[in-house]
Amino acid sequence: MVSYFVPRSRVLLKAGNIRKAVQEQQPAKHMQQNGSWPVLRHFRQLPTNAASNGSSSAAAKATLQNLKEQKQLQMRRNMLQRWTGFLLRWAPMGLCVFGAIEWQLHKMRCERDGAPRTASEFQSKIYCSLPLRIISRCWGWLASCYMPNTLRPYIYGWYSNMFDVNLNEALYPDFNHYNSLQQFFTRPLREGVRIIDAKAPLVSPADGKVLHFGSATDHLIEQVKGVDYSIEDFLGPLQTVEQANASISYAQALKEKRDGSTDLYQCVIYLAPGDYHRFHSPAAWQPQVRRHFSGELLSVSPKVASWLPGLFCLNERVLYMGKWQHGFFSYTAVGATNVGSVEIFMDSELKTNRWNGLNVGAHPPSTYEYDELDLITKQSDDKQVPKFVKGDLIGQFNMGSTIVLLFEAPKNFKFDIAAGQKIRVGESLGHIAEHN
Repeated sequence: MVSYFVPRSRVLLKAGNIRKAVQEQQPAKHMQQNGSWPVLRHFRQLPTNAASNGSSSAAAKATLQNLKEQKQLQMRRNMLQRWTGFLLRWAPMGLCVFGAIEWQLHKMRCERDGAPRTASEFQSKIYCSLPLRIISRCWGWLASCYMPNTLRPYIYGWYSNMFDVNLNEALYPDFNHYNSLQQFFTRPLREGVRIIDAKAPLVSPADGKVLHFGSATDHLIEQVKGVDYSIEDFLGPLQTVEQANASISYAQALKEKRDGSTDLYQCVIYLAPGDYHRFHSPAAWQPQVRRHFSGELLSVSPKVASWLPGLFCLNERVLYMGKWQHGFFSYTAVGATNVGSVEIFMDSELKTNRWNGLNVGAHPPSTYEYDELDLITKQSDDKQVPKFVKGDLIGQFNMGSTIVLLFEAPKNFKFDIAAGQKIRVGESLGHIAEHN
């Protein structure tokens, strides 16, 4: 290693020591040139350093507080997520177990009391709380959408095979003629495929299945065998003050003849999805009042009708009351799940399946909430009194549903049908037997 020595005041220094000496002398010269001493400069900086230390400590405390709050918030979120996951995982299973237990207990009560196995009040409330109106409106919108030509043979063909649709009776048997499912549901029939029985006083208003028929008591009628519903809840209040003030039962007040020569009869016809969806007049009659009950849209299939009491009083329905040759006559089109709407051709103001908002489970407090239209007063201004003859087209369902006839007839009126029988438009429902 080579060393270089520089002579200075009789002292020999290495080059590294020279640089160190120069660096030690420079700060001292700089302080002297500025006219201030290091001690005084350090003394002036003391207040500034103290303030900075105080602000830094406050900032540190605020940071710690924020971290603590964020930690607590994160703990709450984690707890909420754990509870939400627990409920989503086990609540459906718990509800199913509770429903099964309640179902079995109600079944045991029905068997013990010898009553038909119908829905309990709790089961009815749960069923009515389902968003069936929203589903029905969505289905009605979907059914009215345009169907591409390439899909029509497949979708309409599948529907025809599934529900046994007879296209040979349709006015237009070609699938490409129907632009939407709604048009296919409400397809018209060819002329002459439904022959109206001229001799029968009352004929079938629609193609379908006979759910029930028979006479009505003073206040109850059967929707199916063993399951009753109230006439007053179904029709609403009496039309006139005289009827309301009469000291007789509701059923007797409806009748035009109160001499005991007539009775009230009823017939319920269910239209399946594959049936002809238009309905006709069953007799020569004149409607006088239209009532629209905006109720539920529950299924009206035979299984549900035998399970849920008062089904027809709960569902949305369009009711026409009037007269025929034997007295009182009422014609009711009952709505159902996935029925987009009920259309009456003579009543353009009628709007069914209306939007009620997203209040799922909110229902009218009374079956008496309805819209009423006096057809006689309305049509008299136009000099057109509505009248129907046997076989006239009245309206259509946009999906399968139910027709309920409630009418006054002589005591010797006899039905020509059987429960569960398939029936078509124009076929006889009954006749008036001759007296011996």
